[in-house]
Amino acid sequence: MINEQKLQISSLETVELTRRPRRNRKSAAIRELVQETRLHPSYFVSPLFLMDGENKKHEIKGMPGVFRLSIDLALKECIELYQVGVRGVDLFTLVADDKKDARGSEAIRVGNLLQRATKAIKSEIPELCVMVDVALDPFTDHGHDGVIDNEGNILNDETLAVLGVMSALAADAGADIIAPSDMMDGRVGYIRRLLDRHDFSHVSILSYAVKYASSFYGPFRNALNSAPKFGDKKTYQMNPANFREAMLECSLDEWEGADMLMVKPALPYLDILTKIREASDLPLAAYHVSGEYAMIMAAAQNGWVDADRVLMESMLSIKRAGANFILTYGAKRAAELSR
Repeated sequence: MINEQKLQISSLETVELTRRPRRNRKSAAIRELVQETRLHPSYFVSPLFLMDGENKKHEIKGMPGVFRLSIDLALKECIELYQVGVRGVDLFTLVADDKKDARGSEAIRVGNLLQRATKAIKSEIPELCVMVDVALDPFTDHGHDGVIDNEGNILNDETLAVLGVMSALAADAGADIIAPSDMMDGRVGYIRRLLDRHDFSHVSILSYAVKYASSFYGPFRNALNSAPKFGDKKTYQMNPANFREAMLECSLDEWEGADMLMVKPALPYLDILTKIREASDLPLAAYHVSGEYAMIMAAAQNGWVDADRVLMESMLSIKRAGANFILTYGAKRAAELSR
């Protein structure tokens, strides 16, 4: 039986503490002085979804505030992003169904939407860093990232040739960075050699080195109508359970000539991000993917969380874990909040 009298603390009793961490939290000024991780607008990259036509702007289901844009409106968006301090965009294109086939031929057609958009943006804002996503899933009628055989197997080496041409076309259009997200073995080395042979040795490669077969990609696939029509992507994207495999993928891509590495998704894989940061000296990116963004916005629309606060806490967590820069659909919002 507890004796309540013995539990009472005398007013004369004091607790003797040598270290009091709360002293460094007692005011906003002191908290600012001792803050270890900071955000800056230049740390954010905005993915952009492009579509054919003029003056077209279609909001994407599941991604409030994110739109498919025709090139003319994408240019305006890029100007606004640059004005708030965002220095990079990553380009994705919505491809009409009648332009899709099993080999993703539209991806390597000279003058396609991706090429035209890259040229237009670099012409309008030369200082903006333009990244081009390189993968075949938006261009194939089956929704996979590679060429397939009659049994539906994704053919690794045959896919490399298509990715190489796609990369060279993007470089020729003025892309600063090629960002292969397909997860085919050897694609970084193949693309690097092809770019160098065609006098594009100045073009960088940001490898989606660690891309997990995640359940967080749903809204993105809706945005590009790129969900696989059969099976899944587990034979080329990584098992979310694996850590050592992530380290292997990074070491291979670094050896093959990647200039930067990426982890995707971001928040569920902060442990992976930190381990890679410790192991590699290359710049490291993290992709705050569509599902991560959608959860914040959906919860905010229901009044359950403050979107701005949760977005910025998420960005801070990713930065603290070791990312040099972050791809996020909230790039403009985060840039404005971090100025």
